[in-house]
Amino acid sequence: MKTRSIISAGIAGIILLTIMGIALNSSVATHENKIRIAYFPNIGHSIPIVGMEKGFFQKSVGDEIKIEPRIFDSGPQAIESLFANSVDLAYVGPGPAINGFLNSENHNVKILAGAASGGSSFIVHPLSEIKSASDFAGKKIAAPQIGNTQDVSLRNYLSENGLKPAEKGGSVIVYNIPNPDIYTLFVKGDIDGAWVAEPWATILETELGGKRLFHEEELWPNNEFASVLLIANVDYVEKNHKSVSDLLASHHETADWINQNPTETRIVFNNFLKSHLGKSLSDEVVDVALSNVVITSDPLLDSVYSFAKKSDALGYLGRNGYDLSGIFYPVDSNSILEESK
Repeated sequence: MKTRSIISAGIAGIILLTIMGIALNSSVATHENKIRIAYFPNIGHSIPIVGMEKGFFQKSVGDEIKIEPRIFDSGPQAIESLFANSVDLAYVGPGPAINGFLNSENHNVKILAGAASGGSSFIVHPLSEIKSASDFAGKKIAAPQIGNTQDVSLRNYLSENGLKPAEKGGSVIVYNIPNPDIYTLFVKGDIDGAWVAEPWATILETELGGKRLFHEEELWPNNEFASVLLIANVDYVEKNHKSVSDLLASHHETADWINQNPTETRIVFNNFLKSHLGKSLSDEVVDVALSNVVITSDPLLDSVYSFAKKSDALGYLGRNGYDLSGIFYPVDSNSILEESK
């Protein structure tokens, strides 16, 4: 069964909070007996949302360990928090995960598991004439923060179709702005299209009359690619092996629960939005968004390596090449899961 990812909707309360990048429960506290987990209010992040809201994660680690959520609006923000030692684990896209690994000291930010596949789409404004890649020339296209997963995918798509963004001498104007701002520009008709994750793609489609030109997974082998990954500061993992192994086991079990309970997942997700961000989404938006993402703990290794090649081709991984050796934490061989059985 397919299940899918969702960021908060185009409604004022959620927009204001996500623009501000508010981190829930973000007060600095002692690191002892805590697991601080970063994730987004987004359906692709259903595993941590359901795991936290249903109490699955807390039950897995026991009462002596407190799990503290850190809610962010972008992967780069979460990576900065990992570097600053204010977050221990984080759910992010492949772009931030790769950059976190390459730029962390001793490569100590690694991938523990997958969390979602797919869930991004290109949405055309109803008044735009975009019908294929050949129509992108001269158009205004939006994607979230530069270097994030959708930005890399958009720019790679342009390159593969013989196009360049305006700042590189081409004719396609690319706006890198937060998802709520993309929503606002779409409302005003100031952009021709947007490459966004769920639920923003479904919001632009159902609420604003946008046309879904394609799902990003259609551009990938087997229609799948890692869109959300669970990463960790390895120093923390190795110092807290038992609690992380318990949490990781719960991560896998929560993925199964979500796939078996899509209706309840929608309810949990909307209750999360209502209680933490002040607004929820319509059942229709959440159900469609869920249907456009596959919730899976499989990290889809090949897609991560392919994504790195795309990022490197755009110059996002530096001038001296890159090496992803060791980016996946060897959970099978070092018994991180065995301890929890």
